[in-house]
Amino acid sequence: MQKDSYIGGLIAKARRHHKTIVLPEGEDERVLKAAHLIREEKIAELVILGNVEEISAYFAKNNWSLEGITLIDPSKSEKLTVYADLLYNLRKDKGMSEEDARKTALNHNYFGTLMVKNGDADGMVSGANHSTADTVRPALQIIKSARKDRGVSSFFIMVRDNKPYIFSDCAITLNPTDKEMADIAMESIESALQFDIDPNVAMLSYSTYGSGKGESVEKVQRAVKMAKEMVTQEFAGKNVKLDGEMQADAALAPVVAAKKAPGSDVAGHANVLIFPNLDAGNISYKLMQRLGGAEAYGPMLQGLNAPINDLSRGCFAEDIVSVVAITVLQTVKK
Repeated sequence: MQKDSYIGGLIAKARRHHKTIVLPEGEDERVLKAAHLIREEKIAELVILGNVEEISAYFAKNNWSLEGITLIDPSKSEKLTVYADLLYNLRKDKGMSEEDARKTALNHNYFGTLMVKNGDADGMVSGANHSTADTVRPALQIIKSARKDRGVSSFFIMVRDNKPYIFSDCAITLNPTDKEMADIAMESIESALQFDIDPNVAMLSYSTYGSGKGESVEKVQRAVKMAKEMVTQEFAGKNVKLDGEMQADAALAPVVAAKKAPGSDVAGHANVLIFPNLDAGNISYKLMQRLGGAEAYGPMLQGLNAPINDLSRGCFAEDIVSVVAITVLQTVKK
C-alpha cells in the first residue's frame, strides 16, 4: 500500500469514516484480493455480490478473514423484492414493468446501486469486468443528479510525482455546451476540495486568451465567463482560482504561462483541467498515464446524490483499494 503517497493520505482519511461500499463483481479475483486488502487496512466495511459459497471458499483457501465483509447472492437475497419494487417505482413512468424490474434488479450493478439508494450501503465501485456504461447507467437511473439544474459528469484523479490533478470530463459528456462545461468546472472544484486539492482551474482550449479562433474557442470563452460568476457565488472564501481559455502548456508550464498568459493566477500552476470535449479529455488522461507515467484513478462520477464509481477493466487490486478509499471520501460532505 502507498502509505506515504498522496493516495496513501486519502486511504488514511477514509479509515476514519466507517462507510459501507458495495463491490458487485465478486467473480473477479482482483476484486476479492482488493476486498482483503481493504479490510486489512480497515478502509471500509464491504458488501461483495456473487456466489457466496465460491467467495467464502476463495477467502478460506487464502486464509483471509471475512470480518467486516458481507456476502450476498442477489438471486437469493431476502431484499430482492424490496429492491425490485424500488426500481419499479423509480422507472415505471419510463415504461418499466414489475417483471422487468425484478429481472433488472438481479443484475449485480443494478442490485448494488439499489442497495445504495435504499440506504443499505454508502457507495459502490464497479467496472473491473464491466464497461463504464454498465456502471453509469444504473447510477443515472436510480441515484440521479444531486441538482436538477446540473448534470452528472466524471473526473479522474491523476497523480504524477506525487502531485494530484483533477481531469474532467473524460468519460461522460461527449461535447458539453458552454453551460455544461461551466457546470463540470463547478463539480470538479467540489471534487478537488473533497480530496485536499486547492483548486487552480484551467478551462482548456487550443487557444490562449484569443490566440486561436473558432466555434470551440468561443464556447470555452463563454464557459469561462459563466464559471467565474458561479465560483463567486458557490465558493466564496475557499481560495478557488479559475481562468481561461488557455492551452495545456500555458496551464501547466510557468515559462510558457509567462509568455502566453502573463498576469494569470492560474496559468502555469493549474491542477484542475477542464476539457472542451470528451475526445480531448479521454485522449489526454490516457496519454498522461501511458507516456507521462501518471497514476490514473477513475473515472469517478460527480454530481450524483451518492457515489457510484467506475474502474478500468485493466485495473489491479491496488487500484480498486484506492478507488474504494476515494468513494468513501465522496460520501463525506465538505
